[in-house]
Amino acid sequence: MNVTRRTVLYGAGLSLLGARVGSAATNEIVFTSWGGTTQDAQKKAWADPFQKSSGIRVRMDGPTDYGKLKAMVDSGNVSWDVVDVEGDFAVAAAKQGLLEPIDFSVVDRTQLDPRFTSDHYVGSFYYSFVLGFNKTALGKEPKSWADLFDTKGFSGKRTFYKWSAPGVLEIALLADGVPADKLYPLDLDRAFKKLDTIKSDIVWWNGGAQSQQLLASGEAALGQFWNGRVFAVQKDQEGIGISWNQNLTAADLLVVPKGTKNKAEAMKFLAVATAAKPQADMAAATDYAPINTDAAKLLPANERATLPDQHTDGQINLDMNYWADHREDIGKRWYEWQAK
Repeated sequence: MNVTRRTVLYGAGLSLLGARVGSAATNEIVFTSWGGTTQDAQKKAWADPFQKSSGIRVRMDGPTDYGKLKAMVDSGNVSWDVVDVEGDFAVAAAKQGLLEPIDFSVVDRTQLDPRFTSDHYVGSFYYSFVLGFNKTALGKEPKSWADLFDTKGFSGKRTFYKWSAPGVLEIALLADGVPADKLYPLDLDRAFKKLDTIKSDIVWWNGGAQSQQLLASGEAALGQFWNGRVFAVQKDQEGIGISWNQNLTAADLLVVPKGTKNKAEAMKFLAVATAAKPQADMAAATDYAPINTDAAKLLPANERATLPDQHTDGQINLDMNYWADHREDIGKRWYEWQAK
């Protein structure tokens, strides 16, 4: 997770960064993702081996732009073949008929985590939102989401993901005492009321690199982070801690836009990207968990320990079906609240 995610989710008119690329020839496909170190890892773990074994060139594009994907499908001029998207978008896009069905005669569904697999998408990787903290700056260790809202016990700024997405509202409700199995449907009034209590102390991060900078500097010494980003800071700096208490899981998903000219090649790419060894290589590079259920077995114990699939006690799965059905309404309220 590396770049601003939600600017493109609600901005269908935003232009794609970088050169446009096409994929009319069947000896190449276009893989689109979010850029940064995550896409670098996807290229090394998936695209390069696929290209070598198949002879099919993989051209990289990005960042993912949901408005552009929809416009491609609507116009019948699809230049992306495989796209890394967020879970709530994938669920909504499947319902809207924007995606090709996955060919499970090519992709081995039996190896894939069923939480992140459907007729129209397969998992890319999965991550957890965790409570990260800078103990050197704080002088003590927070233990739970409730500590994020305890400004007396933990003074200073705290940081949250800026965009309307699964995570922050759930954290607010958990901190307010809502049981994990009673989160959905989200009590939006209660969640925003809880967030109001610390609104002036929030520093919003809009991408993974920014979140790391806030944590490392102590500008926001505790907050909500993608687990891989906390470990990235830990590797370079002492005093950085993580609490897995009620970690919130979600996955990026791989989809094939409806109308791609290279559907068969796209399915072959998905078969490689979701296989055990490429998934293990991706996990080793990013600290995000593999969606292939055999992949973690290929990793050393010390590398497995940092992955969300090793911290399932009390783990909470974010409900992408709920978010897919309520994305627009929640987003409208979210951005209006932020602007106040």
